[in-house]
Amino acid sequence: MGRSFPIGILFSATGSYGTVGRTMRNGALMACEEINADANAGVRLEPVVIDLRSELAAYAPAVEAMLDQGIRHVVGCYTSSSRKDVIPIFEKRDALLWYPAHYEGFESSANVVYTGTAPNHHMSPLVDYLVSRFGCRAFCVGSNYIWGWESNRVLREDITHRGGAVLAERYVAVGETDFTAIIEAIIEAQPDFVFNALIGRSAYAFFRQFRAACRTRGIDQKRRFPIASCNLSEPELQEIGGDAVDGHLSSSVYFASIDTPTNRAFVAAYNRMFPEGPVISVEAEAAYIAVKFLATALGEAGTAAMGPVKAAVQGRSLDAPQGRVTIDPETMHTYLTPRIGVSRLDAHFDIIVEAEAPVRPDPYLVRASSPLEATARRPMLRVV
Repeated sequence: MGRSFPIGILFSATGSYGTVGRTMRNGALMACEEINADANAGVRLEPVVIDLRSELAAYAPAVEAMLDQGIRHVVGCYTSSSRKDVIPIFEKRDALLWYPAHYEGFESSANVVYTGTAPNHHMSPLVDYLVSRFGCRAFCVGSNYIWGWESNRVLREDITHRGGAVLAERYVAVGETDFTAIIEAIIEAQPDFVFNALIGRSAYAFFRQFRAACRTRGIDQKRRFPIASCNLSEPELQEIGGDAVDGHLSSSVYFASIDTPTNRAFVAAYNRMFPEGPVISVEAEAAYIAVKFLATALGEAGTAAMGPVKAAVQGRSLDAPQGRVTIDPETMHTYLTPRIGVSRLDAHFDIIVEAEAPVRPDPYLVRASSPLEATARRPMLRVV
């Protein structure tokens, strides 16, 4: 059976961004179940699950409690604020956070393994696509914390290098749902596209209200003011619901509609295990990948000590639902395959472009070429 290891599963399954948090918890637990059912896995995982209820102040005490129990590895956090709150605890106590969410980059910690997307996986391909299809005039809307600020900064710098402009940036508190004034400002500014860095209930309300406001004015929102996101997934489309759900662009590395035997089996297994949902998401896949890598590293290291586990996972590859993924030993981020999808009325995505191969993570965007130069180092996307 192999040695048993307790691991922390630390997500917000309720609250303003609980829908995404539940998919992340589900993905992690699904991986635990598969590992524990595999007689050849060499390890057994004992998940310790805590729901943080979308309350930032709850994360640090929860991490302290887990580490006090002897847990050395925690798969968790969705927001960048929660991640930055807990990283000093992991660094102080020589433990490892496995972070499975898209994020804004510009961070490096010896105590974090990042299985979610770096900015060159989602921001760079999206800007390339938006500029080539719609133009260089953006209106940015975001939740008022690190993810919103930094995502909009990266987009603004890239757009500016191309001779374009961010016409305005507007931020609201996490959970805010009144977008009347912001929608009026968008329509008055007449941007080529809207970049969305809202999360949770705020994002769902914005999509619904913006579609309704455009319809009232006789505007085809999908064509005139396309909304592009780096954090829009299938369960969130279901939360948007109704006739406001289609025509939105999402830059990601995973969609449930990836048509491969591995992914079809993954989606089917997830749906069997969690019939009440939420449906699968890119974050669920990233949490699933994190637990798979962690289990393999624990088995090879034979200990939960951070040093041997990190050494065991560096450079390791996995055939994941999205395709081949590899832990970059230099940055402890992950090689992933960028894709762009457009949402449908059935709350799924059509994949419209994708990279030809997994792309090396570049969290500080130091290897990305200037938009004014050759783009050989940016993810090369092909039309699907």
